[in-house]
Amino acid sequence: MTTQRLLAHPRLPLVAAWDADRPAIRIWEHGDGHLRECAAVGVGSTGYAQDVGYDRLKRTPSAAWHPDDPLLAVADTESLVAWTPSGTSPVHGVTRTEYQREVAFSPDGRTLWLSPAEGQDGWEHSVALEFASATTVRGPRWDTGVVAHPAGGLVCTLQSDQGATLVLFAADTGPVLRPLRRALVLDCDGYEAPIFSSDGRHFAVRGNAYDNSLEVFEFPSLRRVLRVTLGEPSPGYPYPQEWLDAMNAWSRHNVAFGRSPRTLWVGTPEGAVIELDIDGARVSEHEVLPGVAVTALAATASGELVVAGTDELLLLSVGTAGQDEVSGAAVTEFLASTVEASVVDMDQLDLTDGTRSWQPGDLAAVTDASEADPTWLRIQAAVNRGT
Repeated sequence: MTTQRLLAHPRLPLVAAWDADRPAIRIWEHGDGHLRECAAVGVGSTGYAQDVGYDRLKRTPSAAWHPDDPLLAVADTESLVAWTPSGTSPVHGVTRTEYQREVAFSPDGRTLWLSPAEGQDGWEHSVALEFASATTVRGPRWDTGVVAHPAGGLVCTLQSDQGATLVLFAADTGPVLRPLRRALVLDCDGYEAPIFSSDGRHFAVRGNAYDNSLEVFEFPSLRRVLRVTLGEPSPGYPYPQEWLDAMNAWSRHNVAFGRSPRTLWVGTPEGAVIELDIDGARVSEHEVLPGVAVTALAATASGELVVAGTDELLLLSVGTAGQDEVSGAAVTEFLASTVEASVVDMDQLDLTDGTRSWQPGDLAAVTDASEADPTWLRIQAAVNRGT
């Protein structure tokens, strides 16, 4: 089985692995340096066959681990189920949507957040489902994962648009996500959910739809400290087929922070795992799967790396040096610097791209932008000029 994505449980020795051939997720447990498959969800489903692009995307399940328990919620356009060691059972309380469902647990484990909501305007909303009572309430729009800060007290998610993607932050004080006014803007769309370092002082974002970009930001400052392009940068439209093939050879789920909070691990199409210091001081390449592309990568709760390739799944120890305590002070500082957003609109947020900042109202006055500026800012300037 080829794995296209890995998701490790935040506390327990469990890993969910997305099957690349069909809408199925296999659950593995690990210990003593070994991995053992212990269960699966959806293995009887029809394979992807000729499904490509959006047709494949809408059939690919979303899944999320409960923050404490051995419970995996799995959602798609057909159903919402929960796997536990006792078996798989349906989760009641939400109606079917024709679109792919994203799913995440609230940090206290009591609520499932699902996106989009049902109905004609479902893309503008999410759903908060109380697990025990099966009651729901609508929440604001998000579309790509909900990630908890390691210290607790804060989560982040993405709100994507073709021109720009917002990284939104919210306090984890209630059943419904309530975005804060301070936000990060990324160019274009097509990003994966953010990944926090073990100490919560940095987060990485893998994307986007037009480049194999990798960016790292400080937290709570949101200052960008690293930006690299994996492989060759985009040559611009129309894209040569050779470049498209090379771009698609890189996995979208090939990045993880290790035990050291300042070290990123990046899987390559050549079967290597790159050890990258986020300050750029050191880059080391480790040949792990010679001649076999790394199709997915994840860090376990105990700090090992799980590396997937064609018909291979490895558990690697990557040392303990440099491990720091989780910084709850960073969350406190961030929450003290902002307030709840009255509306999630780029021109009404305290916005940064990691290098520059805009206060509410600033973007409405932007009329000049160069080719070096991000796409979203050039579009904003053109709109403001009326051209």
